[in-house]
Amino acid sequence: MEHGSLTDLSSSTFSLIDEDHTLANSVRFTLNQDPRVQFSGYSIPHPSDNKVNIRVQTTGDPAKDVLKDALQNLMLMCKHVRITFDDTVNDFRATEKVEHMDINSNR
Repeated sequence: MEHGSLTDLSSSTFSLIDEDHTLANSVRFTLNQDPRVQFSGYSIPHPSDNKVNIRVQTTGDPAKDVLKDALQNLMLMCKHVRITFDDTVNDFRATEKVEHMDINSNR
């Protein structure tokens, strides 16, 4: 849900339900990498709420568009990390003898 002004689209607060510091801090970091962002931050209104508020202020571009771009960039970063991890695991398995653990042994 977006909370913002109808006249100033460059500043908005977005509420994300069922999220916590994990996503919010990653989004904040990604937003701060964008030169169009003047300010970004997040808050959790109350520890018992499953809600995160992310504030975005831009140099003039609509905050909603900048947030969408940041989320796309974050998805690409996560995809890169996953591919790199999977490739490294596969390389390790191909070059190293991996002993399998027998969880049914009585030793």
